[in-house]
Amino acid sequence: MSAGQNPTSDAARNGGAARMAAMRGDISSRSRSKQASSQRHADNDRMVNRGAPQRRSPAPKDGDPSRPELAPDVDPSDLDPEVRKELSTLPKRLADLVGSHLVMAARVLEEDPQLALAHTRFARSKASRIAAVREAAGLAAYFAGEWSEALAELRTARRLGGDPGRLAVLADCERALGRPERALEIARSPEAGQLAVEEAVELRIVAAGARRDLGQFDAAVIALQGPDLDTPGEEPWRARLRYAYADNLLAAGRRQDALRWFLAAAEADVEGVTDAAERAIELSERPEAE
Repeated sequence: MSAGQNPTSDAARNGGAARMAAMRGDISSRSRSKQASSQRHADNDRMVNRGAPQRRSPAPKDGDPSRPELAPDVDPSDLDPEVRKELSTLPKRLADLVGSHLVMAARVLEEDPQLALAHTRFARSKASRIAAVREAAGLAAYFAGEWSEALAELRTARRLGGDPGRLAVLADCERALGRPERALEIARSPEAGQLAVEEAVELRIVAAGARRDLGQFDAAVIALQGPDLDTPGEEPWRARLRYAYADNLLAAGRRQDALRWFLAAAEADVEGVTDAAERAIELSERPEAE
């Protein structure tokens, strides 16, 4: 599978596109750029604070061809205090340099994931023992379609920081590499029980996709069932869960049930993280014979 190719056959619609929108927070995981779009819903926004005063980032060193260019207004102080604390183990100038590239990566992730990856690779070259840097590199690699690199970086970040998170991204990378069984092992791991509700939902969506990869369409539907499907609410994760459920119902040949759940997803999707309404219209207008 080439870099940049979608990891799974259903990723563009089965929660994959919605999951990607949600995980803008994932370089965004630890980040929230001042120029973040309304689609950058952070499940764990931890990198950049809005509203911090801007100042110019450190001047680039001459003769460093590996260093991608920084925008003039990139400000390392926009980093979340938790990440700045991790970088504080570095000399001040180096911490500012690395931080500026993390902020820049978050800023360009949506429009140019390859450039975001270049920024995080540079940051990694300067601060390879910082968990936040390795996590950012892994998430940028994920969005850029570099699945093996994403796995390696996120696993390193977890070893350095002891954080059980990012399981959904790890599992999705395993799917992308043609290893759905490993994705299911991650979903069944003891660590999965430690996740907050939003990432736990994302992991269920990935696990359902892994079942589909294995041709287990009914099992994919069952994997997404639970009381949180019917519980009222407008959280982005709820819309993504309903969307994925609808898409898996459709794959299992349950058209009318799928239509119902696309409509339910659209109702919960007040932030526009899915195309559930469009899918519902498309499905309702499709001849029954199809």
